Amino acid sequence: MWLWLALLSALLLGFYDITKKKALAANGPLTVLLAVTALTALLLSPCFFLYRGPWEHHLMLMAKALLVSASWISGMYALKLLPITTVSPLKATRPFFVVLLSLIIFGERLNALQYMGVGLALLSIGLMSASTTNDKATKGSRWGYIAILISIAAGVASALYDKHIMVSMEPLFVQSWTNLYITVIVGLCVLLNRPLKLGEPSFKWDWMLLVTAVLITGADMAYFFALGSEGALLSVISIVRRFAVIVTFVFGALIFKEKNLRGKAVALGILLAAMVCLMLGTA
Repeated sequence: MWLWLALLSALLLGFYDITKKKALAANGPLTVLLAVTALTALLLSPCFFLYRGPWEHHLMLMAKALLVSASWISGMYALKLLPITTVSPLKATRPFFVVLLSLIIFGERLNALQYMGVGLALLSIGLMSASTTNDKATKGSRWGYIAILISIAAGVASALYDKHIMVSMEPLFVQSWTNLYITVIVGLCVLLNRPLKLGEPSFKWDWMLLVTAVLITGADMAYFFALGSEGALLSVISIVRRFAVIVTFVFGALIFKEKNLRGKAVALGILLAAMVCLMLGTA
């Protein structure tokens, strides 16, 4: 059951990336993130009354909110500065770093298939880096690559932290309260951003914001319930969720008419092969 929930999460995440890209056309990254997290908190508001939790758990969720906020904010700026067919495959490498750090931190052992998957992933990253040099990105694309690296690092840390906190917490408690704390953090970032005049445009309502909020709510809900299920494996769930890259790659080509897809397609194929190896190795 948890594997199917992970697949559902991946599907919703793929469409979430597409609608998020569309929403960024009308608003700045911080504005989009604040609107989406606030709408998500509103959708999950009944859970605030159903799941209170001790203060120790809330402190742990605040720490998670900081990690997620760092990942999301930097990821938003990366998506604003780089093509979606570049950002999504690079974000798809996060599960492999989760596997590697699980090996180091938690003492997990990799079998032959898992090692093969990690090797293919590294090859895919190299090919992706080579193909992206041909992208006609904006002048600020260098900052886009820095932003995506920060997003990946914070996302990996958050995933490893999830494995720890889901042992003692309910999925909806984690999702609802973490999202509320993220909304507060992003709201503070927006307030700090205004006097600095960092180029964030004025807010414009876009229905894509609501669609994006619904999609990320469903994706995260499926993820937390999958992770909280008996026998669930974080390494497998993290990998399966990255199948969202298929959705974003296809629609990035069809909707946004992004170029230089042939080189990325080869790297994406190797990345998918790496995912298969890791899935078979952890089955």
